[in-house]
Amino acid sequence: MNNMNPKVDWYFNKEIKWQAEVRALRTIMLDCPLTEELKWGCPCYTFQKNNIVLIHVFKEYCALLFHKGVLLKDPEGILIQQTENVQSARQVRFTNLQEILALEPILKAYVYEAIEVEKSGLKVQFKQATEFAVADEFQAKLDESEELSAAFYALTPGRQRAYLLFFGAPKQSKTRAARVEKYIEQILNGKGLND
Repeated sequence: MNNMNPKVDWYFNKEIKWQAEVRALRTIMLDCPLTEELKWGCPCYTFQKNNIVLIHVFKEYCALLFHKGVLLKDPEGILIQQTENVQSARQVRFTNLQEILALEPILKAYVYEAIEVEKSGLKVQFKQATEFAVADEFQAKLDESEELSAAFYALTPGRQRAYLLFFGAPKQSKTRAARVEKYIEQILNGKGLND
């Protein structure tokens, strides 16, 4: 069993709904050839500094998130795409400790497969930013301002994708327009949505 990282202990010691479940997941992950780290405020397990799997909790479930889960074979059919816009990661969700204990050998097999995917150098083929829909409200602003258009297309593909998803998410045009208006200056300054 690998060593527990003391920097991660606080996550497993805090009072959360899924405490017994996440502790069981930690034990399973530490029984694999992974290094325990803290990333994005969650326990993350890496292989040769590459992210393999993350433990995280939600209101209705706790989960293991395989960073390149889309590349795994998933013979058990347990991997779930968290939302329609998640391209690479896949979750295995749990609602009780018994599910985790019953799946332990399968979870380890998935971890070993994920390690092999990493060793092989396989990469996820992400959709290009140009493949995402552009909200009409944002397209109108791009069409009326060459400066905004140039600034937006100078952003990294990930930053462009984040804006396109954020601007296109609301159902009401008024909300989409308000979001676009709020972030024009940030785009002009070469900043991403979360910078």
